[in-house]
Amino acid sequence: MQPTDSDIVFQSYGRCCNKEQFFVDFYDRFMGSSTDIRQLFANTDMKAQRHLLRNGIMQLVLYSRGMPDTKLRALGKSHDRNGYNIRPEWYRLWLDALLATIRQHDEEFSPEIEAAWNRAILPGIEIIRQAY
Repeated sequence: MQPTDSDIVFQSYGRCCNKEQFFVDFYDRFMGSSTDIRQLFANTDMKAQRHLLRNGIMQLVLYSRGMPDTKLRALGKSHDRNGYNIRPEWYRLWLDALLATIRQHDEEFSPEIEAAWNRAILPGIEIIRQAY
């Protein structure tokens, strides 16, 4: 039996998220991608933010494994123009930073794993992004 994209991503994320440095490196990379994004986090408790990120990524993974989109829709609502005002074009930067950080931290990373991540979490990201 071949593993599904969501299985591959679940295992890859497990290899990454057991190291707090994964989340530190992600935010260094993501905030380095744009002055606007860096300013969003200027007065943020980054330890708490890293915890939120850990949960948010897991929600994307769980959605790819068949969970309802309820939590992703709530994330979209909190990140829309009336919430955190996360502009739709920033989600590409977020995904690029995530994939680069996974590449750095997942010792089994390969082009196949990267493709599985894209296929598995892009639909969930789109739910969040469309809430804008």
